[in-house]
Amino acid sequence: MQLVTRNKNGDFGEISVSDHVFGLEYKPGLVHQVITAYLANARSGTRAQKNRAAVSGGGAKPHRQKGTGRARAGTSRSPLWRSGGRTFAAQPQSFAQKVNRKMYRSALRSILSELVRQERLLIVPNFELTEVKTKALANKLAELAVTNDVLILVDEVNTPLTLASRNLPNVDVLTARMVDPVSLVAFAHIIATEAAITKLEERLI
Repeated sequence: MQLVTRNKNGDFGEISVSDHVFGLEYKPGLVHQVITAYLANARSGTRAQKNRAAVSGGGAKPHRQKGTGRARAGTSRSPLWRSGGRTFAAQPQSFAQKVNRKMYRSALRSILSELVRQERLLIVPNFELTEVKTKALANKLAELAVTNDVLILVDEVNTPLTLASRNLPNVDVLTARMVDPVSLVAFAHIIATEAAITKLEERLI
């Protein structure tokens, strides 16, 4: 299939891409499953609280059983007491969800195909800056009629572009090898170089 490309002068061209990557049916169930698993796998799961067995102290009975007018107590580490243990204390746990490679790649292809249908994917011949400045990147995005909430995909690490984008809100730069499902659906616009499109096809076919 053919996709339209556009340069900073507004001139249009075409690039040939694989139907197997950019022309597939959208699978919302699969995309939801993969994104949910991706976010779950990013959780550290290290939260921990102390229950009444783990807090220090509380070995001796705080006061005698009767005659004080207070409620009876056998330990000062009861969950009812200040500094006592936590009821149903949270413990470290793994939130990992398994997603095999075939499902992951299929979800990426499904998302890319949907981006093409929604006209949210803009392909440019290249994306080079004249100087490493935020203003230069902002001007370049304005030339492409995309001002905010944009993900820029490049074929390899582009340090000047990454540095220029750091101070622009809702603008990020990723390589085709590092792009993930969450990043693709999180941004309103995706700008990809032709070389990045080629790398994506090599990764997903």
